[in-house]
Amino acid sequence: MIAAGEQAMDGEDVHETGVGEADGRDAGDRVPRGRGTRGSAVAGEPVDRNEIARHDRGILLDAEDDDWAWRRRLRSNPATARLYRLFIGVLGLVIVVGGLLLVPLPGPGWVIVFAGLAIWASEFEWAQRLLDYAKDKLRAWNGWVRAQALWLQALAALATMAFVLLVIWAMLKISGVPGFLPDGVEYFLQNTLAI
Repeated sequence: MIAAGEQAMDGEDVHETGVGEADGRDAGDRVPRGRGTRGSAVAGEPVDRNEIARHDRGILLDAEDDDWAWRRRLRSNPATARLYRLFIGVLGLVIVVGGLLLVPLPGPGWVIVFAGLAIWASEFEWAQRLLDYAKDKLRAWNGWVRAQALWLQALAALATMAFVLLVIWAMLKISGVPGFLPDGVEYFLQNTLAI
């Protein structure tokens, strides 16, 4: 019998626990989802259903891959599942596009993109894979920067700050100096920085 989270011989993931009677459960009982790892076969250890769902070659998360009762109810009815997925798709699209528009501006553009991607990942497996890939690349970049010499880290911070200031300057050059700024700041921006 195949234990929770293990793969069958043909590569398909098993969603039933198949734990057996050693812990008092029948072979088909579900294990509540938690922070367990894929492939954990220890009886009673929680199984991360989202981790399993990421690798079952599906496009959408399955109803049984969720531990939120209200989403399981929505997904159990095909009509409400389609409406919910459409809502999540549109909401994620609006947030991702809005974040991408804000990326060149100073502010949390990439954070907004990641938030939209996380919304998509709550329903679509391709978005989970993309979010996992982006997180891995971000962790790798962060690790690489932290491993560099202090002077190189400072140089990267200065380059980032220079880029942000250049974007602010270009934005003000195109749109003009806002009228709500104090007169001294407006004079400085218009005459000294040629905005």
